[in-house]
Amino acid sequence: MQIETKLPKVGTTIFSVMSQLALEHKAVNLGQGFPDFEPPPALREAVARAMAEGRNQYAPGIGLASLREQIALKTQRMYGRHISADTDVTVTSGATEALFAAIAAIVRHGDEVIVFDPAYDSYEPAIELQGARAVHIPLTVPKFSIDWQRVRDAVTAKTRMILINSPHNPSGAVLSAADLEALAAIVRDTPIVVLSDEVYEHIVFDGAQHESVLRHPELAERSIVVSSFGKTYHCTGWKLGYAVAPKALSAEFRKVHQYLTFCTFHPAQQAFAEFMASSPEHYLELPAFYQAKRDRFRALIKPSRLSLIDVPGGYFQLVDYSAIRDEPDTAFCEWLVTQGGVAAIPLTPFCEQAPDTRLLRLCFAKSDATMEAAAERLCKL
Repeated sequence: MQIETKLPKVGTTIFSVMSQLALEHKAVNLGQGFPDFEPPPALREAVARAMAEGRNQYAPGIGLASLREQIALKTQRMYGRHISADTDVTVTSGATEALFAAIAAIVRHGDEVIVFDPAYDSYEPAIELQGARAVHIPLTVPKFSIDWQRVRDAVTAKTRMILINSPHNPSGAVLSAADLEALAAIVRDTPIVVLSDEVYEHIVFDGAQHESVLRHPELAERSIVVSSFGKTYHCTGWKLGYAVAPKALSAEFRKVHQYLTFCTFHPAQQAFAEFMASSPEHYLELPAFYQAKRDRFRALIKPSRLSLIDVPGGYFQLVDYSAIRDEPDTAFCEWLVTQGGVAAIPLTPFCEQAPDTRLLRLCFAKSDATMEAAAERLCKL
């Protein structure tokens, strides 16, 4: 039977490809963005306790009330925005599901969605599955900042959504309060919805404040904000996230969510509700925790021939490898994993057009032993 694909540009994700190569070549995996250390013991114990207590059937579709209440409290505490746990918060099966549900709920056939390259690779397929078009605007290198005039020029009558990501994957760049003002001016008096991917919201360095759109009252009224428990609590395999949006947007979001996954992992929801109430210091201490890892990793690879790009947020380090080999990033990453024994991620899969750079992404959400093993190999290149 002849199958006509709905996603002709999509193959196996680069993260799966590089992780498989790392396994085959026994390489140190700094590619896929997951920690190689465990979640907090009290959180793991809470999950086990929830299972033992029988929390093993469907959770409410929008998420446990106790967890949504903790999310609302955190949103008030962190960003000064009062939201309703009943109407404005939806718990999802990871941030990727939340992003897909948001796009599917808002974007229609023939619409346009502005994204910024390098853009996380799940964005465009979700847009294309709605019969819409992703309009790619490249970020300015090396700061990976947004040229807001280019955004103004790209807005048309078909623009339905602008998708932002801060802290940014893969660069670690963060948006400023001035950036949010520029965005607000562009979408003001338009039907454009903002989708804000903020999964690294608690990983911002050097005393900086995360500028969530939830801090900006005008933007918050027209935005869907996506967050990740996996990134914050070192448990990416649990696939738990959430979306915050005003009542009208949440209602549309929930229509898609209920037929996409309906609900998500019940024991973990109970555990997070308990842990957020008892240990709010966890996410408050996360910037210092990851800044120490960032600084340790940068010190370890500084003697190498890799040139380090500044990292304001997130847990990825971009490096320029041009002093080692002059070849496209995908080819270099394949050489690096097979010959250098380290798996990394190229930037090309994040872009509509291959960038004229020699950059790759390394993950430092790793134990000291993993970082040291990788650095030893990188310094030999």
